[in-house]
Amino acid sequence: MSVIENSKLTVVGAGSVGSSTAYAALIRGSARHVALYDIATEKVEAEVLDLAHGTQFTGTSDIIGGSDISVVEGSHVVVITAGAKQRPGQTRIELASTNANILKTMMPQLLEVAPNAIYVIVTNPCDVLTVLAQEATGLPPERIFASGTVLDTSRLRWRLAQRAGVSASSVHAYIVGEHGDTEFPLWSKATIGTVPILEWQTPDRPRMTIDELDEIAVDVRDAAYKVIQGKGATNYAIGLSSARIVEAILGDEHAVMPVSTVLDGFHGVDGVALSVPSIVSASGAVPIAETTFDPAERVLLRRSADALREVAASLR
Repeated sequence: MSVIENSKLTVVGAGSVGSSTAYAALIRGSARHVALYDIATEKVEAEVLDLAHGTQFTGTSDIIGGSDISVVEGSHVVVITAGAKQRPGQTRIELASTNANILKTMMPQLLEVAPNAIYVIVTNPCDVLTVLAQEATGLPPERIFASGTVLDTSRLRWRLAQRAGVSASSVHAYIVGEHGDTEFPLWSKATIGTVPILEWQTPDRPRMTIDELDEIAVDVRDAAYKVIQGKGATNYAIGLSSARIVEAILGDEHAVMPVSTVLDGFHGVDGVALSVPSIVSASGAVPIAETTFDPAERVLLRRSADALREVAASLR
């Protein structure tokens, strides 16, 4: 993988998600320099030390961090994971008020030390927080966006791959909309290889039914709740997916990913951040306007937009 020369990634927040993101970035060699920032001095220093002890075995060997915001200086990408975490039984939207206040305080400070960075928001509810952060900073929408449904899409492809008996990389399907309860799969565009999802079959794998696909979509939507119930947090998969987004930026890949940007005239949706297939490069993320939706999917996209617009309005 070729990344920006002397590239720097800073992860904000040394909790389970932030530490897992830094860990994934180190192992994958996502950036030349990795920094971890958190206001909890003892916690962040311990995480950095633990990571540093293993750098003989990682793709990137440079990890720094601390509770002084100067560690963020010079970052090309800043991944924000700081905030209250989702508790068992709690929806992402219920987190909104607490984490909105944290982000509103933090964003101007980060922008002061890393004015040219691209900002990726992972803290939940990431779609709502992206709108508030974009408004607070005045950054162009392509430079401040959320990880969105990149992880949800990975969950979907993993489930479909299991069912179809193929590798996940051979499944072409997306979860779009809110990263949360109103998200939905773009079944109208889903294929395995070149075969439409409902037409895929092998001698030992019968065709999938619409009811079966609906069940898979519900499982994917609720996957985080199941993980949180069992172990208290989701961290490994979101860390890996965040590192992958960073690579698309630093490698100027122009990769298509369902990240969440503040939309402007996207199929009639304005002023809310939703995940749609977007081109991710060194310039940031740009939604692909040519993405098409069938009539039912258009209804679901607007439902997602309305749900998030309501939450964002309550926080202003």
